Amino acid sequence: MRDKMQRANLSAVSEFVFVGLSDAPEIRLLLFVLFLLLYLATMAGNITLLIAISTDSHLHSPMYFFLGNLSLLDLLCPTITVPKMLGALLLEHKEISFSACLFQHFSLIAVVGTEIFLLAVMAYDRYVAVCHPLRYPSIMSMKLCAQLALGTWATGLLNSLLHTSLVFTLSFCGPNKIQQYYCDIPPVLALSCSSTHSRELVILVVAGVLGSGACVVTVVSYIYILLEILTRNSPGLWHKAFSTCGSHLTIVCLFYGTTICTYVRPSSTYSPQSDRIVSMLYGMLTPLLNPIIYSLRNKEVKCALKRVISQNPWKMESGPTPQVVGRQQLLVQLVKDNDEGSIILQILATASAPTKRRTGEVLAKP
Repeated sequence: MRDKMQRANLSAVSEFVFVGLSDAPEIRLLLFVLFLLLYLATMAGNITLLIAISTDSHLHSPMYFFLGNLSLLDLLCPTITVPKMLGALLLEHKEISFSACLFQHFSLIAVVGTEIFLLAVMAYDRYVAVCHPLRYPSIMSMKLCAQLALGTWATGLLNSLLHTSLVFTLSFCGPNKIQQYYCDIPPVLALSCSSTHSRELVILVVAGVLGSGACVVTVVSYIYILLEILTRNSPGLWHKAFSTCGSHLTIVCLFYGTTICTYVRPSSTYSPQSDRIVSMLYGMLTPLLNPIIYSLRNKEVKCALKRVISQNPWKMESGPTPQVVGRQQLLVQLVKDNDEGSIILQILATASAPTKRRTGEVLAKP
């Protein structure tokens, strides 16, 4: 009989309450305005970047295909958490149902996990571009890019499904106040009234293996890039490689550092105050900075963004055919990533000169 009563009490928690945000009306209003502006700026920056990548033929390459996926993730990440936080600040509606908390947790872990794997894929893309520039178009085909993108999303979803099932099948029969502004793993685990040691160990192992695997791919890719730069010993190659990889490396350091500090550690070290700040770094600040960093450090993106802002992207003039665009992108990539690319361009220009002269002669005839 006692066991039945205990089992009945296991489902006593039907909703959670977010605490930790300021209770002072003046501070809450200030935080609401601040977070709303950050959220709107994040939406505007990433949507503009997505429009530029999708409408500008100069950006139809593997690097910008993955960057478009990153912008989509940066749209989803704050959208999962910020609207609920804004409602709590403005309307003092801090409650969230158990099912809504489960869905928010699943969505957030899926987006964060997908972004971790996507950053590793982007590092591999930069490795191929710098170390194998002549083979880059054949290696990073659109088919492989689509498979890599689908693989990152699928792995992120499966990883989130495992984490969510481990956390939300626990017993919650006691306090229901979450020391965070969204449903995250450490504060939710802290509310469970059953033993969490074995599940924490599984979560720690899975997060450590997957996270360290993605981190190893990223680090190894940049080690090979560095070795390639040192081997060539070209004066302009340092600048080319840094302009190509600097933006991605900055994002990797920001995102990996904050997520590792949050998830790859035991819950006994959870600190509501410091963890709230760290979670805002990867949940709000990183999605805001991604389009800024990529646009400031990339001339092609800056030119595309200027074209998007200066004219209606849906009424852009028709450009060259996909075959011509592909050849142009190959030549541009060769010039950027390989000094021999300029020689190839000169050869092609010399070869095409007689054709141009003959064309001019024909047109000049009466």
